Parts: sequence; C-alpha cells; structure tokens
Amino acid sequence: MDGHDFSAGARAGKPDATVLDVQGLQTHFFTHGGVVKAVDGVDLQVRSGEIVGLVGESGSGKTITGFSVIGLIDPPGRIVGGSIRYLGEELAGASEQRLQQLRGKEISMIFQDPMMTLNPVLRVDTQMVEAILAHEKVGAAAALARSREALAMVGIPSPEERLLAYPHQLSGGMRQRVAIAIALLNRPRLIVADEPTTALDVTIQAQILFEVQKLCRETGTALIWITHDLAVVSGLADRIAVMYAGRIVESGATVDVIRRPTHPYTQGLIDSIPTRATHGSLLRQIPGMTPSLLHLPQGCAFRPRCPRASDACLVVPQPTALPHERSVRCWHALA
Repeated sequence: MDGHDFSAGARAGKPDATVLDVQGLQTHFFTHGGVVKAVDGVDLQVRSGEIVGLVGESGSGKTITGFSVIGLIDPPGRIVGGSIRYLGEELAGASEQRLQQLRGKEISMIFQDPMMTLNPVLRVDTQMVEAILAHEKVGAAAALARSREALAMVGIPSPEERLLAYPHQLSGGMRQRVAIAIALLNRPRLIVADEPTTALDVTIQAQILFEVQKLCRETGTALIWITHDLAVVSGLADRIAVMYAGRIVESGATVDVIRRPTHPYTQGLIDSIPTRATHGSLLRQIPGMTPSLLHLPQGCAFRPRCPRASDACLVVPQPTALPHERSVRCWHALA
C-alpha cells in the first residue's frame, strides 16, 4: 500500500460539525404482499471529515438507508417517518428541485453498479465536464483538466485516452473507477458510497480507499461507506453502525466495536471473518437466514438466530446508550 497508513487513527484533526443527522428514519415499501419495512427507525450521525461504516448482510436495509438520505426512493417505496437533516436543513420531504441542487455538488452517491452513474451513449469526458459545469462556472479547459486529475486519482492509467472512451469500451472495474471519480469531482460535503469497491481488485481497492480517506481528512467531507465487508471498513471508518432487518443494532467507534462487540449479531459477523488464528479450522457461522422484511419475527428480529435469546426478546429492544458514544439494541448485550 505504498507505506500509507490506512488506519482510522491516521486521519488528522478531530471531526466536529454534524453534516448529516438522521433521526428515526422509516422507509417502507407498499407491495401487493404487504408493507416491507426496509428501514425502521434508524438514527445515524456523520460529522465533518468523518467516515462512518454502515455494515450488514444483504437485505439489512443499509442501501435503502443511503438512497433515503440522497432522496432516491421511488414508489412503491416512500419515507413514512423520521428526519434527515443535512447541515441543519430538513431533506425528508424536500422538493425534487432542491434535492437536484444538492446532488452531485454537495451530496454525492457512488453506486454499486457504475451504469447507474454513467450514460452509455456519451463519452467519459463529456459526462465528467458536464458534472462540473452543472454546478460551477468554470471554463471547459479547466473542467477537463479536473476530470483528468480525478481519473488519475482513482488509478486509471492513460487518463487522456480514457476521457475519449465510451463506457462500453471500458472494463467493469474501469467503469466503476470512472463513477467514483465523478462522485469526487466537486469535492462534496457528504458522500454516500454503496459497496463501490466490491468488483475491484485488491490493489485498486487499496488505492481508492486511501484517496477517499485523504479527501475526508483534507477537505472535511463526511462519508457513509455501505458494505457487508467488516474487514474493509475496519481499516477505513472512524465509526461503525451495524444494521440488521432495517434497524441499527450496534454503533460506536470502529476500534471499540471490532475489539469488544456488544450485540450477538456483531459478534457473529466478526467470528465469520477468516484470520491467522482461525487458519485451518472451521469458521463460526450465524445459524439460519436473514428474515423476510415482510414477515419479521415477533420482538427482536435477530431472536430466532441468537444464542442468547429469551422470552424478554419477544419485545423489541430500544437502543441503550453505552459509554464512549456507543449504542446497542439488545436485551442481553455482551459484557
């Protein structure tokens, strides 16, 4: 990794001003089969210069949380409750015109599928220059130079040539790097990244993680990094929020959550990560499957899979504040 320090502690300065404050967010999907409570009472805060990892299995609601923040929920889904405050401004219920003013300039999203960002019939240079000119009054030459620098920053070789290419002429990994470069173009105040490096090789992934950390450290950009990969987020994020079945079940400083998890689900995720100590032996697995959000079990959604479950778990636990800005939603939190 070229000697770079990827630890969260390497970030200079202390995050302070709250960029995003989500309280009690509820995003439901109204289907023929019933109401899917994809996000059901999520609280999430991100401060200036801070990286928050939103972690969970597929179907936990983490991507819908990100889409809700940036205002990309379409019918049959809608935000039915809660607050999304960006620098004090309420975005839940904001007009599409206002959201369009913020997207790309102040708030960017990096999608898991780069073709949700890229237009297949436009060259890369056209798309990147337009992304700058849509929000700033700069010359075309300056916008093109910034685009070239952004491509180089995410590890794209021969950026001059790639600027002249169409998306279909690039590999999947190259398209993803272009999409990430576009998200970084305008130095947004908040980035929501939905598993953006999953399809990339380890070397390129490391370079992008370093550049993203550097951006947050130097410009004060706040970042939500959505992932199922605890190994990646443990070296990237300042804080971790663990989601299960539409709710955040544990949150806190990354080092605290990884070393001393308090929710049995978080412990299960950590136990399933291969380490040198577990080499040659079977990994522990969380029994069962993630429940359908259409048919959640009574009480705590993790109850049917939890080794600590009791009759108390038939009632939904509320978040409990712990020392050092930690929180857990469990009747039988680990000591």
